[in-house]
Amino acid sequence: MAENQLVTLCTVPDRESGEKLARTLVEEHLAACVNLVPGVVSTYRWEGEVKTDAECLLVIKTTGARFEALKNRILALHTYDTPEIIAVPITAGSEEYLKWITESTR
Repeated sequence: MAENQLVTLCTVPDRESGEKLARTLVEEHLAACVNLVPGVVSTYRWEGEVKTDAECLLVIKTTGARFEALKNRILALHTYDTPEIIAVPITAGSEEYLKWITESTR
């Protein structure tokens, strides 16, 4: 593999905002693919309180070379003050799929 591929996780408040963000990231070649997982329930601490909210999870496939641009685009478009943006390296996978991720984000 010429580049390291990443899975980036990002929660969004609803399906509509998730679909809009996913489409933008793919159209701008910042992500090869974004899965939108509805029905996530998040419990977290915010501003001194424990809160629970319904959210959707975006599972974003990208490369290390595109991560900073992807992160900056999420920060620019996201409705949250502090959106979840967590990147996890893909350590193994189908060579063809990993190649496709790299080719799709150029």
